[in-house]
Amino acid sequence: MWKTTAHRILCREFSVMKKGKKILVLLGSPRRKGNSAILAERIAEGARAAGAAVETVYLHALAIAPCKACYACQKPKSKGCSIDDDMQPLYRKMIEADAWVIASPVYWFTMSAQMKLWMDRCLAFGAYGKEPFEGKRIAVAMTYGGEDPFDSGCVNALRTFQDAYNYVGAKIVGMIYGSAMEPGDIKANKALLKEAKALGTKLAGRND
Repeated sequence: MWKTTAHRILCREFSVMKKGKKILVLLGSPRRKGNSAILAERIAEGARAAGAAVETVYLHALAIAPCKACYACQKPKSKGCSIDDDMQPLYRKMIEADAWVIASPVYWFTMSAQMKLWMDRCLAFGAYGKEPFEGKRIAVAMTYGGEDPFDSGCVNALRTFQDAYNYVGAKIVGMIYGSAMEPGDIKANKALLKEAKALGTKLAGRND
């Protein structure tokens, strides 16, 4: 009986140790297989190799309305965002995930409109749990036309992510970005793809 009980305890502890992180990938490009999506998939590959379960959400296919500034989500005992659209199930996925991968191209000197809609609706995220941003691990992947991440607007978007997640207590594990104009151009940047896969491995690893 003692051996049976001990065996069960050890197996249960081993199962907990082996359980990988859940990672949610958010694609902000209208192109399902655009350059930022390619980087995100490389991050996902690294995360899967490290034992993580990965789910990818294509934001362009969802019905996500703009925030209407009603502030229902900020009221005491709020049950969440008052807008009944595809953000409602997405909030639940965001809660369940240990880490997020945020991938977007640069459109007009910042993140895409699809990604910005999602970001704005994150105002309500606090109503779905106690400090739900706290402890989330974030990886950011961006692509842009031109050669300079500063004059392209990429850095504007990166700073937005840095400011937002610093404010809410999430941790940016890493940010990767590179120049790519036509669909698939980013594949020529072998060093960046390797860096993206390594970021996925880090994202799925221990909390640091």
